[in-house]
Amino acid sequence: MLVDRDGAGLAALAGRLPLPAEALLTCVQDVSDPTAWAETQAAIAGRFGRLDQVVANAGISDAGAITEMTFAAWRRVLAVNLDGVFLTLQTGLRLIRAGGRGGAVVVVSSASAIKAEPGVGAYGASKAAVLQLARVAAKEGAPDNIRVNAILPGGVETPIWRTMDFFQALVAEHGSERAAFDAMAAMATPLGRYASAAEIAGQIAFLLSDAARSITGASLGVDGGYTL
Repeated sequence: MLVDRDGAGLAALAGRLPLPAEALLTCVQDVSDPTAWAETQAAIAGRFGRLDQVVANAGISDAGAITEMTFAAWRRVLAVNLDGVFLTLQTGLRLIRAGGRGGAVVVVSSASAIKAEPGVGAYGASKAAVLQLARVAAKEGAPDNIRVNAILPGGVETPIWRTMDFFQALVAEHGSERAAFDAMAAMATPLGRYASAAEIAGQIAFLLSDAARSITGASLGVDGGYTL
């Protein structure tokens, strides 16, 4: 099942997945809305009866110094990145526990959870909070054979960068998004490259798989050496 507030994007993704219609449930909602999550929990239980795996991946960003950021901007980031993960975990853990078979959860945090940079106070604080939340969830879930791990990506080539003015300036300077990503990676990472979304997805799949069945409460850094 897939959750996102972008209904058109969800429909397009569902159309590309090699799954029969009865095996797929899409829920158009804001991840920070507890009422919507209650409805989603009921929908999942009614359609599938249980849940085995959860990925908490929704996130937004907003740049600005602490002294300049508005409280509304701060709350907007925390609502999605922290409240949304809390509600995702709450719903997912309840459904996995009810299934009685155990399961696995991956929370997408960020290298910003452990490395401070100017201008990312809201984003970094939210990602540090969900890292600790995942660790607590791992302890709470262990008696029911539920594993919870976090992944901490550094730079990843995703559309979230398009919301940032400095990235748009880099695109204008270097002539393309590809060149802008390469320029940022050369400056920020020892390996000189950013990850693709597909790479991160593969690492999440590993943490969800039986190959990682002895791993819980861990945080996997995937940042090209950015946090060294």
